[in-house]
Amino acid sequence: MTQLHVVLPGQPVGKGRPRFGGGRAYTPKKTKDYEQLLAAAARFEMDQAGFEATEMPCKMLILAQFAIPKSWAKWRQQAAQLGEYTPGRPDIDNVAKAVLDAFNGIVYVDDAQVFDLQVKKTYGQPLLVATVSWDE
Repeated sequence: MTQLHVVLPGQPVGKGRPRFGGGRAYTPKKTKDYEQLLAAAARFEMDQAGFEATEMPCKMLILAQFAIPKSWAKWRQQAAQLGEYTPGRPDIDNVAKAVLDAFNGIVYVDDAQVFDLQVKKTYGQPLLVATVSWDE
């Protein structure tokens, strides 16, 4: 089984709703910028491993770790570190969509190839880790 790990430091961003203006729909700038960062990180890891975009069915595991709000009381921050609190926004499906779309054409030919998807949101050091695996 082939695996690829992509780590992107910083606060994870979920896929934003499409915006409409001038008679057309467009992706919000924050979403587009984040997807470009993810795509660049994925392209770097693929190049380092010597992989081409796979056409095989894929599994994906995503860990989205968010910063604990500084405005929270000390006891609540500690509870969040222990996993007693979980992040609300962005929605978990929007985090997954941002990663799936960013990896299109880089890690896999099309995100329809992903048949098993696990996503987890936690508090901690802000980062996103995506692990994609497939059989050769």
